[in-house]
Amino acid sequence: MPRVVIALGGNALLKRGEPMTTEVQRANVRKAAQALAPLYGGQEVVITHGNGPQVGLLALQDLAFDPNENAPLDVLGAQTEGSIGYMIEQELGNVLPFEVPFATLLTMVEVDADDPAFKDPNKFVGPVYEKAEAESLAKANKWSIKQDGNKWRRVVPSPLPKRIFELRPIKWLLERKCIVICAGGGGIPVMYKPGSTTELIGVEAVIDKDLCSALLARELQADSYLMLTDAPGVYLDWGKPTQRLIKEANPNALKSIPFAAGSMGPKVAAACRFVDETGGVAGIGSLENVQQMAVGKAGTRISRYVDGIVTA
Repeated sequence: MPRVVIALGGNALLKRGEPMTTEVQRANVRKAAQALAPLYGGQEVVITHGNGPQVGLLALQDLAFDPNENAPLDVLGAQTEGSIGYMIEQELGNVLPFEVPFATLLTMVEVDADDPAFKDPNKFVGPVYEKAEAESLAKANKWSIKQDGNKWRRVVPSPLPKRIFELRPIKWLLERKCIVICAGGGGIPVMYKPGSTTELIGVEAVIDKDLCSALLARELQADSYLMLTDAPGVYLDWGKPTQRLIKEANPNALKSIPFAAGSMGPKVAAACRFVDETGGVAGIGSLENVQQMAVGKAGTRISRYVDGIVTA
């Protein structure tokens, strides 16, 4: 049976500018579940998701409780994997037949202590701020901050994922026709304690969700990997009068194009790597079009079966 890994972008849980409340997140998850439910049945389904805003909110809540204590990011990541997975399970269960099984797995992902990302934090977490407020919070909490559009946000290291530890139970669940929700927020970052090959420790970092999901899709030998965002697909000349949607592309044709590092860049890189290493098909597009994306009729489709780039 075909196998698909679907990466839900942060907009599926919390759109930019929306209040970070449980009610808002649940309403967005409900819409996502309604869009994803029809994909089950003809293929095995694995769902991953973002968690940047949720991790940032939990960190602020912990600081409010104890201003002298920065909560560990690996623990916050585990908490959000559980809470977001619960909402996805419940909302999918409300639209799929009762007998369909679901499972959310807390997923540890190994990173390298020597990854250069630790010297250049660039992964956005938490809410957006005006510059003055962001600078005040950064000084008080020893954060790194960077500009995100016309706002400012906290940034943390984002090392590359090396290995997914829960791969075997994920495979076992898929063999039993279970919808698996895992590797949320890029997984829980861990590494082996210096000098040890057996003792794992948590890491102050957030792994890129799309790169981790691509690794997961490769290790699961998925047939397709779909990344769902708030854009219809990938564009050439984005934001210019000459912008045009990429309908299909070969990975080699995309690698020389400088897509934005904070948005489409990681998605395109993850898609290209998945296609190169598996021969499968990757898609990037909007949640609303996911059913059409699954059959190559919407979004940006990346595969070996097309030469160069085809635009709309």
